[in-house]
Amino acid sequence: MHVLDLADDTFLAVPPRVVSAEVADPAFAARYWPELNLRVYADRGIKGRCWTVSGPVHGTMEIWLEPVLDGTVLHYYLRADPLGPDGRPRSPGVVALGRLARRWRVVGRRAALDLKCRLEAGRVPGGPPVQP
Repeated sequence: MHVLDLADDTFLAVPPRVVSAEVADPAFAARYWPELNLRVYADRGIKGRCWTVSGPVHGTMEIWLEPVLDGTVLHYYLRADPLGPDGRPRSPGVVALGRLARRWRVVGRRAALDLKCRLEAGRVPGGPPVQP
């Protein structure tokens, strides 16, 4: 079991195929997780992607795209362990672990909300999804 086990969900009023194309673009991961080395181990197409993670944390990350109503729920998961300067797993104290968890949760949330704002641009609140 990993020390960090984070999950977050965001609804986008955009078809899954559109969100999937954004998540599949290597620039997406590089923009939000530049200090992590992410390597795709499962390209799930319209359902998202899974990566192995190395760098300051080591583990896996997943973005699962679930069709819901007239849009997509983007599920973000990060399951990882922090690494020390020697590259070996370390056990941070409770306060440090809380800061670390918040940091990676905020990054995942920012990625999802930036996608939402950009892909839903021009949509009238409560209106139908934007069809690119």
